Amino acid sequence: MAVVLLAIAVGGLIVAARHGDAQAPRAAGPKAITLEWVGDIALSSQQGLPPGGPIRALAPVSRLLHRADVTLGNLEGTLSSGGGSKCAGASANDCFAFQAPPYIASQLRGLGFDLVNQANNHSMDFGPSGRSQTIAALRHAGLAFTGLPGQITYLRVRGERVAFLGFAPYPYDGNLLDIAGAQQLIRQAARSASLVVVIIHAGAEGADRTHTPHGSEFYLGEDRGDPRAFAHAAIDAGASIVLGSGPHVIRGIERYRGRLIAYSLGNFVGYHTLGMGGVLSQSAIMRVTLGAHGAVMGGRWLSLSLVAGLPRRDFTNASAKLVAELSQQDFPSDHFLIGPSGLFHINPPHAGSSPKASG
Repeated sequence: MAVVLLAIAVGGLIVAARHGDAQAPRAAGPKAITLEWVGDIALSSQQGLPPGGPIRALAPVSRLLHRADVTLGNLEGTLSSGGGSKCAGASANDCFAFQAPPYIASQLRGLGFDLVNQANNHSMDFGPSGRSQTIAALRHAGLAFTGLPGQITYLRVRGERVAFLGFAPYPYDGNLLDIAGAQQLIRQAARSASLVVVIIHAGAEGADRTHTPHGSEFYLGEDRGDPRAFAHAAIDAGASIVLGSGPHVIRGIERYRGRLIAYSLGNFVGYHTLGMGGVLSQSAIMRVTLGAHGAVMGGRWLSLSLVAGLPRRDFTNASAKLVAELSQQDFPSDHFLIGPSGLFHINPPHAGSSPKASG
C-alpha cells in the first residue's frame, strides 16, 4: 500500500503535511485506485479484548487487508484510558461505551488499515479526553483518520491526491444532518483531489434493518439521518464513492449517477461488544477499483462470517448472496450486478452519468 498522508483540513484550514507536499503537481491522467472497506470495528477493555489483540485475532483474514491501495474501516469507540464514561449511572442494557488501549492503533495499522473513520455514535464515549487520546494514538501509529467537524483528510495514493471525509448525525462529528454544510465541504475537497471518498455512519440498527428505506431513520428516538438523501447529495456535490456503516447489518449497494454507494457492510470486529447471530454475524470486505472521478472499474465482495465476534472467511459466500439480493430489491434499476462468488459485473455507465460538483 503506497499511501502517504498529505494534510488534514479542519474548518477550511490546511494543516501542514507530515510527508510529501500537499501542492505537488499531479501526474498526467489519473491512475486507477483500489479501496477496501470493512464493517464496524468495536473493541473494549471492559468487555474483554480478543486474546493476542487484533493482530492475532484477525490473522486469518489479515492478508486480505493488504490487497488494496487504501484499506478503510469505521472505528467505534475510543483508544484511551481513564476518563468518565458516557454510560456512568446508566443501565447496562441501555448504554454502551467502548474503550480500548491506545496500542490498538498500532495493531490496526499493522493489520493493513490506512485510515479509520471517527464520525460515529461511539467516538465520544469517554468525552473530549477519550477523543484526544484516540487521535494521539492514531497519529503515533501513522494511522490516518477523518470525521471531525470540518475535517478533510488528504492522502497521496499512487501519485494521486485523494480526499476522505466522514459524517455522522452528531454535532461533534462531521454533521450528517447538515446536508448543505456537508456538500460545501465535499465541493472544497473535490476542487483539489482526484477522488473524494465520503464515509457515513447512518441509519437505524438491528437484525430487521437490512433494507435501506426512503426518508429519515430513527433508533431509540435518535435521528440517524436519511442515508439515501445524504449519499445522493454527497455524489451530487462531487463525491466519487460513499461508504456506509452503522446499521450493524449488511445493506444493499446502489449505483447512483454511475457511482457506488455501499450503505453498510455490517460488523467487522465485535468481540464481546456487538450483537451476534444470524444476519448480525454476516460481514464482508469490499474491494473496489475506481478510475477517473470515481468510475467503478471493478469490484469484489469478500464474504466473511463473525465467529465469537471475529471475522473469518466464509467460502459459502452467504453475505455476497445477501448483498446481491438486497441491492436488487432496494435499488431495482440502479444497482451493480454481484455474482454468487462476490464478483461485480461492471457495465459501462449511462451517457451523461458522470457527476459534477453542484454549485
